[in-house]
Amino acid sequence: MKKILIVDDQQGIRLLLNEVFKKEGYETYLAANGLEALQYIDKIMMDCVLLDMKIPGMDGIEILKRINKQLPDLPVLMMTAYGELDLIKEAEALGAKHYFTKPFDIYEVRDVVNKILKD
Repeated sequence: MKKILIVDDQQGIRLLLNEVFKKEGYETYLAANGLEALQYIDKIMMDCVLLDMKIPGMDGIEILKRINKQLPDLPVLMMTAYGELDLIKEAEALGAKHYFTKPFDIYEVRDVVNKILKD
């Protein structure tokens, strides 16, 4: 079973994505901040990470950099509020596979993750 790590400080978004990906047959892990996310990355071999750009403490860019150091081939998809295009460019330069603008279309997120994990 493929494993997805969902990293977002907003509980509602974590729970929504969790529900969608469990229905798709994935094993999901939820992190509210960068420290939790990196602890999961250390312990569990993830297949994909959905990562929010704006997280208090350690932002998405910093988390992405740390994931890339450990697991450069792990697909990371960024989630961001509209208007953070400079951060999106930086994330893409750091290897983010895709990004979604909030409020995102949950079906688009599902379809992109399915495509990445089924390739």
